[in-house]
Amino acid sequence: MPKSKLVIKVTAGADAPERCSQAFTVASVALASGVDVSLWLTGESSWFALPGKAAEFELPHAAPLPDLLDALLAGGTVTLCTQCAARRGITQEDVLDGIRIAGAQLFVSEIVGDGVQALVY
Repeated sequence: MPKSKLVIKVTAGADAPERCSQAFTVASVALASGVDVSLWLTGESSWFALPGKAAEFELPHAAPLPDLLDALLAGGTVTLCTQCAARRGITQEDVLDGIRIAGAQLFVSEIVGDGVQALVY
Protein backbone atom coordinates (compact mmCIF):
# COMPACT_ATOMS: atom_id res chain seq x y z
CA MET A 1 0.00 0.00 0.00
CA PRO A 2 1.44 3.40 -0.93
CA LYS A 3 2.32 5.85 1.81
CA SER A 4 -0.49 8.29 2.52
CA LYS A 5 0.05 11.99 1.86
CA LEU A 6 -1.29 15.00 3.72
CA VAL A 7 -1.17 18.49 2.22
CA ILE A 8 -1.90 21.29 4.66
CA LYS A 9 -2.40 24.90 3.66
CA VAL A 10 -2.06 27.21 6.63
CA THR A 11 -3.51 30.66 6.03
CA ALA A 12 -3.32 31.94 9.60
CA GLY A 13 -0.41 33.39 11.49
CA ALA A 14 -0.25 35.60 14.56
CA ASP A 15 -3.66 36.97 13.50
CA ALA A 16 -5.32 33.63 14.41
CA PRO A 17 -2.79 31.84 16.63
CA GLU A 18 -4.90 28.81 17.56
CA ARG A 19 -5.71 27.98 13.94
CA CYS A 20 -2.07 28.47 12.99
CA SER A 21 -0.83 26.25 15.79
CA GLN A 22 -3.36 23.55 14.92
CA ALA A 23 -2.08 23.41 11.35
CA PHE A 24 1.55 23.04 12.39
CA THR A 25 0.65 20.54 15.12
CA VAL A 26 -1.44 18.32 12.83
CA ALA A 27 1.28 18.44 10.18
CA SER A 28 3.96 17.48 12.71
CA VAL A 29 1.92 14.66 14.25
CA ALA A 30 1.18 13.28 10.79
CA LEU A 31 4.86 13.42 9.88
CA ALA A 32 5.81 11.63 13.12
CA SER A 33 3.19 9.00 12.25
CA GLY A 34 4.88 8.21 8.96
CA VAL A 35 2.65 10.27 6.68
CA ASP A 36 4.19 12.16 3.75
CA VAL A 37 3.49 15.81 4.68
CA SER A 38 3.52 18.94 2.56
CA LEU A 39 2.87 22.21 4.43
CA TRP A 40 1.97 25.34 2.46
CA LEU A 41 2.53 28.73 4.06
CA THR A 42 0.01 31.26 2.76
CA GLY A 43 -1.50 34.51 3.96
CA GLU A 44 -0.19 35.60 7.36
CA SER A 45 1.67 32.33 7.90
CA SER A 46 3.98 33.39 5.06
CA TRP A 47 6.08 35.31 7.57
CA PHE A 48 7.17 32.04 9.20
CA ALA A 49 9.28 31.31 6.12
CA LEU A 50 11.69 34.00 7.34
CA PRO A 51 14.48 33.25 9.83
CA GLY A 52 13.48 34.02 13.42
CA LYS A 53 9.79 34.70 12.74
CA ALA A 54 8.52 31.37 14.13
CA ALA A 55 10.31 32.15 17.41
CA GLU A 56 8.18 35.31 17.77
CA PHE A 57 4.98 33.23 17.77
CA GLU A 58 3.49 32.57 21.20
CA LEU A 59 0.48 30.52 22.20
CA PRO A 60 0.02 29.13 25.73
CA HIS A 61 -0.12 25.34 26.01
CA ALA A 62 1.06 24.86 22.42
CA ALA A 63 4.22 23.23 21.12
CA PRO A 64 6.86 25.81 20.18
CA LEU A 65 6.38 26.78 16.53
CA PRO A 66 10.13 26.73 15.74
CA ASP A 67 10.32 23.08 16.86
CA LEU A 68 7.36 22.11 14.69
CA LEU A 69 8.73 23.98 11.69
CA ASP A 70 12.17 22.40 12.15
CA ALA A 71 10.61 18.93 12.18
CA LEU A 72 8.62 19.67 9.04
CA LEU A 73 11.68 21.03 7.26
CA ALA A 74 13.66 17.93 8.25
CA GLY A 75 11.10 15.33 7.23
CA GLY A 76 8.47 16.92 5.04
CA THR A 77 8.07 19.61 2.43
CA VAL A 78 7.46 23.27 3.23
CA THR A 79 6.34 25.65 0.51
CA LEU A 80 5.71 29.38 0.57
CA CYS A 81 2.99 30.62 -1.78
CA THR A 82 4.41 32.62 -4.71
CA GLN A 83 1.81 35.39 -4.61
CA CYS A 84 1.87 35.60 -0.82
CA ALA A 85 5.66 35.97 -0.88
CA ALA A 86 5.51 38.63 -3.59
CA ARG A 87 2.90 40.66 -1.70
CA ARG A 88 5.20 40.68 1.33
CA GLY A 89 8.42 41.35 -0.59
CA ILE A 90 9.83 37.93 0.34
CA THR A 91 12.24 36.30 -2.12
CA GLN A 92 13.84 32.84 -2.24
CA GLU A 93 17.05 34.36 -0.85
CA ASP A 94 15.14 35.55 2.25
CA VAL A 95 13.58 32.26 3.36
CA LEU A 96 14.86 29.52 5.62
CA ASP A 97 16.89 26.76 4.01
CA GLY A 98 14.60 24.03 2.74
CA ILE A 99 11.58 26.23 2.01
CA ARG A 100 10.61 26.50 -1.62
CA ILE A 101 8.45 29.18 -3.21
CA ALA A 102 5.79 27.83 -5.56
CA GLY A 103 2.31 28.63 -6.76
CA ALA A 104 -1.16 27.27 -7.26
CA GLN A 105 -0.20 24.95 -10.11
CA LEU A 106 2.09 22.92 -7.84
CA PHE A 107 -0.43 23.02 -4.99
CA VAL A 108 -3.15 21.62 -7.26
CA SER A 109 -0.83 18.91 -8.58
CA GLU A 110 -0.08 17.85 -5.00
CA ILE A 111 -3.70 17.65 -3.85
CA VAL A 112 -5.23 15.76 -6.77
CA GLY A 113 -3.17 12.59 -6.42
CA ASP A 114 -4.57 9.28 -5.26
CA GLY A 115 -4.48 8.84 -1.49
CA VAL A 116 -3.94 12.54 -0.80
CA GLN A 117 -5.83 14.38 1.93
CA ALA A 118 -5.81 18.17 1.83
CA LEU A 119 -6.65 20.39 4.80
CA VAL A 120 -6.85 24.17 5.00
CA TYR A 121 -6.44 26.02 8.29
